[in-house]
Amino acid sequence: MDRKHVEDWLRSYERLWRTPGTDALVTLFTEDASYQQGPYWTPVVGLPAIARMWEKQRKGPDEVFQMTTEIVAVDGDTAVSRQEVRYGDPVEQEYRDLWIMRFADDGRCRSFEEWPFWPGQQPADPPDGS
Repeated sequence: MDRKHVEDWLRSYERLWRTPGTDALVTLFTEDASYQQGPYWTPVVGLPAIARMWEKQRKGPDEVFQMTTEIVAVDGDTAVSRQEVRYGDPVEQEYRDLWIMRFADDGRCRSFEEWPFWPGQQPADPPDGS
């Protein structure tokens, strides 16, 4: 696994999120892949379950959003990237997200884990470090 492959995979992920249907998910994920939408969420396992989750989570291929991606690390079969996603025009919701991806030998993702963050998650009285 190298940065170029991860860049291509991330571009394909965004393109497929914007594409009707889920048939092309087989190009991104292995048949037995796990997809965890948060660090404490129960993983969605298997390509059919991931496809159902995608259709439930997105508003449709015409959903308005902007996504920027930065690869943080690539080590062996594992990559970490940081996403900033802004939904709507004007923006209605935004996220900063860390993705941990583990890839199979064929380049498809076998394990995908999100760590989503959004405005308002900070405690009302954050520690000031003193």
